[in-house]
Amino acid sequence: MGLSLLARRDPLAAASEQLRLLAQTTACQPFETALNAVELYPLHATGITTLQLNLGKLCNQTCRHCHVDAGPDRTEVMSKETLDLCLQALARTDIPTVDITGGAPELNPHFRWVVEQARLLGRQVLDRCNLSVLLLPSQADLGEFLAQHRVEVIASLPAYQATQTDAQRGEGIFEKSIEALRLLNRLGYGKEGSGLTLNLVYNPVGAFLPPKQEGIEAKFRKELASRHGVSFTRLYTITNMPISRFLEFLIESGNYEGVLFRSRRITRQLRRLIERDLPPPLQITAPETVDGPGLREHHQPAPRRASLRVVGRGPAPHLRIHIHGDFFSNRTIREDLHHQPEHLGTDRIIELRKRRLVSGGNAREKSRPFLLMYRRCPCHSL
Repeated sequence: MGLSLLARRDPLAAASEQLRLLAQTTACQPFETALNAVELYPLHATGITTLQLNLGKLCNQTCRHCHVDAGPDRTEVMSKETLDLCLQALARTDIPTVDITGGAPELNPHFRWVVEQARLLGRQVLDRCNLSVLLLPSQADLGEFLAQHRVEVIASLPAYQATQTDAQRGEGIFEKSIEALRLLNRLGYGKEGSGLTLNLVYNPVGAFLPPKQEGIEAKFRKELASRHGVSFTRLYTITNMPISRFLEFLIESGNYEGVLFRSRRITRQLRRLIERDLPPPLQITAPETVDGPGLREHHQPAPRRASLRVVGRGPAPHLRIHIHGDFFSNRTIREDLHHQPEHLGTDRIIELRKRRLVSGGNAREKSRPFLLMYRRCPCHSL
């Protein structure tokens, strides 16, 4: 097992050095510039749906891609005093979800206490788990604890083959991950009707971007079931952040500028596709509010599960659409306001502007109203 950047006294252990290198690249433009191009800078918060707690950098693995430089030699963990302050802040809000990450958050001695307290407050709890931690002698009853408190497990598994997984996460980690998944399955995780959610997260092993999520999920489901008898709820794909140990890997392998350039090229292609296929503008000329059982035109009786509100005045007022229900599919959905959307989701707020959408580009001149919805990605880097 390798050492962290900090233990090796590598300059990249310092955030300032990472920022210096990132600022020098010409492969992609600054984030603020990209937002300005679609008239979305600066971003404004529209609410908080998740409180994420990073319980520290202590971990039983030293993964090649880790963006927080976690590992066994990193002993920093969040204190109980700090966690108590976090819970006090949580109790004063209606934030529905507590997302616990690390390192391996389960190795924080106060992990189980914070899970119990969050559940007592009636909040959903997510555990971002590296799987192998479930097999440590000190964590022999961890799976039962998670099931007892109905904690949603978000488990990282970069491949359904041992060679690729071990290359990124360490020798023998794949077999340990499979054993841990079987343990979770025996407890009911990933089984239909159990109410115990087991989501997997895929991230690329090398210097490339992830494939289409639906396709890789189907492949994982088939391979894990046929080879190992393992089931899971959903699989999400994430892109490795070019910082910390993954930045080190990109530089050492000569792929740093290439990965950033490919990311920029794909972003441009996506933007062209969105601009080419934009639906027509919303036909709303005066500020007003509608509420009711589904989204319809602004002057008609409204649906109960959504609301449309014009924010501000002038020739191009801002529009705010408040959607309730399950999260949207990860593709853009286009709906007439005359019809109820197929997928309504847990409190999401989407802001659109007349003739200019969140995705950028100019809408074509037509009169039919539209609604654009986007999936919230629940997969923060593990």
